[in-house]
Amino acid sequence: MGKVAEGVFDWLEVTFQGAFDAIAVALEAMIDAFLWVLQTPHPLVVIAFFVAGTWILQRNWKTCMVIALGFLFILNQDYWEETTESLTLVLSACVVCMAIGVPIGIAVAHRPRLYAWMRPVLDLMQTLPTFVYLIPAIVFFGIGMVPGLIATVIFVLPAPIRLTHLGVSSTPTPLLEAAQAFGATGQQTLWKVELPSALPQIMAGLNQTIMLSLSMVVIAALVGADGLGVPVVRALNTVNTAKGFESGLVIVVVAIMLDRMLRVSGK
Repeated sequence: MGKVAEGVFDWLEVTFQGAFDAIAVALEAMIDAFLWVLQTPHPLVVIAFFVAGTWILQRNWKTCMVIALGFLFILNQDYWEETTESLTLVLSACVVCMAIGVPIGIAVAHRPRLYAWMRPVLDLMQTLPTFVYLIPAIVFFGIGMVPGLIATVIFVLPAPIRLTHLGVSSTPTPLLEAAQAFGATGQQTLWKVELPSALPQIMAGLNQTIMLSLSMVVIAALVGADGLGVPVVRALNTVNTAKGFESGLVIVVVAIMLDRMLRVSGK
């Protein structure tokens, strides 16, 4: 099996090198754009932006306070640059995963046979050790943020696919029958009935995408991706308990902030 896999990877590298280069350029452009947005303004401006976004999404001053205190704690611990780099990786992974996962979830929700065929592939993507993803990522994309992003996307992508499929396929039958009775087309039924009904599950998929992406920051650091995983790896190599605890706690704080910011009730 190992020789077969090696032959497949070698064939892919030779045959689709141009496509891999184009993907790398596009992903690097997106990563640079997110880095510019998060690192160019003053940190307090970025914090104010996240707090304002939290208020728009949650309408809860307590949640806004949690977001503000979390970012101020990160700023106090001097992990702002690493945090913005990790947020860049998370946001880039969210953009790619949601752009791919939601359409696929909608498609398989209307095609049960396709989903039955795809389910073992999704299981494989989620259960295969994440370190295995790093090998082809390095082969195809080299060292840096891009292979870390590719490995993160492969690991995270099943979450939005599964939850979008669950939301769309669980649309109440009376709603669908009412839409059909009033002469709604398939596209109108999708946009005005199925997607609004599936919105809580889709947002749950976004939340899971963010959490799973954040769990990959340490692993992505092993292939040269910047972010909070770098000090964790350095602390592990030097057995530095203080740095390991600091960076690990910052990752936990970022996870809590993102979870509270994007948590959506199932109304």
